[in-house]
Amino acid sequence: MRSLLVLSGGHPYEEKPFEEFIHSLGDWEVTHLVHPEAEERVAAGAAEQADALLFYDMAGYTFADGRVATRPPAPGFVGAITRRFEAGRGAVALHHALAGWAEWEAWHDWLGGQFFYQPGEWRGVAMPGSGYRHDVAYEARVAADHPVTEGLPASFPVTDELYLCPIEESAVTPLIRAEGFAFTRDNFYSAANAVAGDMFSREGWEHPPESNLVGWEARALAAPLVYLQFGDGPATYANPPVRQAVANALHYTSGGT
Repeated sequence: MRSLLVLSGGHPYEEKPFEEFIHSLGDWEVTHLVHPEAEERVAAGAAEQADALLFYDMAGYTFADGRVATRPPAPGFVGAITRRFEAGRGAVALHHALAGWAEWEAWHDWLGGQFFYQPGEWRGVAMPGSGYRHDVAYEARVAADHPVTEGLPASFPVTDELYLCPIEESAVTPLIRAEGFAFTRDNFYSAANAVAGDMFSREGWEHPPESNLVGWEARALAAPLVYLQFGDGPATYANPPVRQAVANALHYTSGGT
């Protein structure tokens, strides 16, 4: 049996539904590591040994007293993931992994996008903090004939959290778009305000419109890196086309054998 390594931690989620979800994605021997252990075990070789790798983590943050502090990953973790990608062995990233490791610039360059909890810089351009919106009902529309979208309906309903943040469409292969919901400031809330204790607020926050991509393939050195924005909670975990897309992505990024 081929092996699947799942990394989580740094962001809350419902553990039992998520465990059921990751065991529904195919005939894998699943190892699930949670930070900080995940960082240590990857540095020791866990990611290089796994056939498939799934990031569902948002590491590198400490939230306390209305503030957020960030740190980079340990050099051993960076080296292990880099060696995997240099060898042409890919990975899948879900949902809040787009925010993880705010201080690891290469990670976001590879992903082709970044969710910012605080104002930052995206490819030389100053960016405000990103936006979030829970429980958005939208239509996920397949944008490309691709191994990740194989067997999916042309469109399917999803109710999930969406992000307003920079995505470099010119650097990725678009796979799935969110239709029926505008990716503009007035439809989202400020992540920076939420960190400061003011949830569901836009006060003092501006943000330019952004891409409606919720699924794409990027390139991480010599390897495919697929990002799917699905994954805020149990309703999404249980959505059959979402499960199919994630299963397809794991099969594809692991070499498809």
